[in-house]
This record gives sequence, structure tokens and C-alpha cells, in this order.
Amino acid sequence: AEALEVVVIGLSHHNAKVEVREKLAIPEEKWSEASNQLCEQYDSIAEAAVLSTCNRFELYLSGQNQYECMRAAMDFLYERAGGTLDQVTLRRNLFMLTGEDAIWHLLKVSAGLDSLIVGEGQILAQVKRCYERGTAKDGRAGKVVSRLLNTAVTAGKRVRAETGIAKGAVSISSAAAEFTQMTLQRDCNIVTGIQDARVAIIGAGKMARLLLVHLHTQGLNKVVIVNRSKDKMAELQAEFPDMTIEFQLMDQLWEVIRESDVVYPSTSATTTIIDPEPLRACLASRSGPGGVQFVDISVPRNVHPDCGTVSGAFCYNVDDLKLVVERNTAKRRKEMIEAEHILREELGKFRLWQQSLGAIPTIARLQEKAESLRLEEMNKVSKKLSSLSEKDLEVVEKVTKGIVAKLLHGPMNHLRQQTEGDATRAAIKQVQQAFQLDQK
Repeated sequence: AEALEVVVIGLSHHNAKVEVREKLAIPEEKWSEASNQLCEQYDSIAEAAVLSTCNRFELYLSGQNQYECMRAAMDFLYERAGGTLDQVTLRRNLFMLTGEDAIWHLLKVSAGLDSLIVGEGQILAQVKRCYERGTAKDGRAGKVVSRLLNTAVTAGKRVRAETGIAKGAVSISSAAAEFTQMTLQRDCNIVTGIQDARVAIIGAGKMARLLLVHLHTQGLNKVVIVNRSKDKMAELQAEFPDMTIEFQLMDQLWEVIRESDVVYPSTSATTTIIDPEPLRACLASRSGPGGVQFVDISVPRNVHPDCGTVSGAFCYNVDDLKLVVERNTAKRRKEMIEAEHILREELGKFRLWQQSLGAIPTIARLQEKAESLRLEEMNKVSKKLSSLSEKDLEVVEKVTKGIVAKLLHGPMNHLRQQTEGDATRAAIKQVQQAFQLDQK
């Protein structure tokens, strides 16, 4: 039996625009459902786990044939897009990695080296949740993918503990607040800073809470939150006692936009909630010196892409935040090199474990054959040993087993220590021939 090979296939902020990523996005509560679908629908996929965030969509898979595995995953993604992406567009935006490249990629993701904002901590928590869902009762991570995800979480923790990669690291929400500070005068004609802007956040989830933290740090003391319900109102007001937070329900959305300078949509809606025509009508009746800035930090996007054509609307999404974070990457260059040393250690450990799996059936057959020969030889001399006491027989048994174990230690270790698939296969063949394991 061969060790299962690892395959990673997906889209990230590096190679796919948000309008492509959002067509494949899977909410966290459906990650396991998608993993089950992958394993049940395609024989070539033995194990699967899903990670879907605002900046990436990735499938972690394992199978005996990596090419069949990739073909099956492509088919799944094409079906999932439901005709909204043709095969050519899908292929052009996807990345596909196998073996060591796939393992290295996930380690870098978990360590924050592949993030839009290098060193950000949110991705480690997301990879951990991917591991937890993959190993839950309804998960399909299996032996290899679960071990890979667990290694990635360990590597991510080590990098953050042993390097300065996360010092002063920023998240999407802090990049959004910084982006507004940089572009406020240009878009909204406000020269004094964000503290004098009328700011609205649509949604009251985790991203909205993080935005409040960063906006408050930037000097903002008053904000309007628009949400489907007022459930989170007391909780947010208690967490931010120094801020004046006004709550409005979604039926007041357009009135709030009309009175705002900056709007941060951050809901989990699967379709756009701000569309060109109602926005045009809303802004036509607006009074104020500048336009309205929309920084959409949702995936799928909350703001329709055509809203950028509306006069007085300045629309941005998560991909536009790259401008803010380029200098952040440069600052972390030294830490990135240190982090990669740690990741190479973890890669080596995982690869050694993974390749040893291919040798397990051969090791079992070697042990079985050795034990069978030991018993055969013991039976031949059983008459001569019949005069021994039970205690002496136990000593003979123990000694003969010990000799066999010591003889097998070398070849078994040789099988376990191969780090490449070809080397493991060659070692298996050598041991099978040397010990005539194919002979009955």
C-alpha cells in the first residue's frame, strides 16, 4: 500500500480577484458538508478538509493518485460555481500543489507568511478551526490530512512564539481603518481626519467588533451600526464604553448611508445588499462636501461592483487593501526568513511520518515472517526443550524474541527513515527481496 499523497487546490488573494473567490466561498458551518461531498462523490479523494476565508478558498485533500485527485477537485469546483465560472476562468485563477509543495504552502498559510498582511493572527485560528471541523464526527480529514493540519497549527504557534513576525501585525479590519485614514481627504473632502467623519458599519459580527477596536484607536468616538437585529447592542456598548454607538435596523440602511461619509459593509449576506440604482437615488438627495467611501470587507461582497460607477460613491474591497500592507511585508522580511527555518523543521518531521506510512504493510509482513520462522525453529527443538521448567521455557521464548527484534531493527528503521516516495518504494523493494517476503 502506498502512502496517500497530499494535494492542495484553491484560490487566494495572490492569484484570484474577489469576484472569483466569492463564487466558491463556503460558510464555515458547511465546511464538513463540502468535505463529505468530495469524499463520497469522487473515489480518487480519500480525505478532505475545507478552508474558506475572505482572502482564500482552499481544499486540502489526499489520495493515492494526485492527478486523479486534482481532476476530481476541479470537477467539484466547477459544479460548485454553478455555471458562474467557465472552465478557462476557473483554471486561470486556481493554484494546484502536490506533495512537498502542498505541505509547504499550508505551513506558510498557518504561519501568516502567505497572508495579505504578513504575520496576522486570524489565519492561525482559522486553520485550527479547519482542523477541528475536519476531525469532528462529521469531518473527513482522515489520518494524513488531519496530521497535516495539526502540524500546520503547531508550526503557526511556533513561528509566532519564536519570531517577531506578529509584532505590530495588522488584520484586514485594521488595514481598512488605516486605508480610510489615508484616502479620506481625497474621497470625502475631510482634511481633519477620521475622528471628524460620519462612520457607519453594516453588520455587528466579529469583523465589525474588530473594526470598532481599530477605528477607536484612530480617534473615532461615534459610529452608527446597522444590523438585522439589536441583539448585539448591549454587548458592544459594554465593550466600547468610550464610544457613542447608535444602532439602526436594516430598514434604515439607505437613510444611514445618506448621512454617512464612510461605510464599512461587513455582513455575512451571500448576495449584494448595496446595489447601483438604489445607491444612485440615495446619493442624489445627499448634502455634504465630498462623496461616500465604501470599504467592503465582506466575502462574498456586500457592495455590487457597478456601484463604483455611481457619482459620489468611492468603492473598495479587500483586494484594494493591498496598498496599505505592502510596507508591512517589507518590515517583516527578516522575521519571515527566521520563520521559514522553523517551517522547514516541521516539514521534515511531517514528510518523515508520511513516507513511513507506505512502509507499514512491509514492516508488518517482515515481523510476521520472522515470528513464523522463530516458531518453526522452536517447534523443531520442542522435544529437546521438554525437560525445561516453565520458567526456563519463558527465558528461551524471551531470548529468541529479543534476537529476532534486534535483527529486524536495522531493516525496519531503514524503511521508516526514507523522506521521499521514490526512496521509500526502493527501500520496500530491497527489504522484500532480501527477506523473500513475496514468497509464500
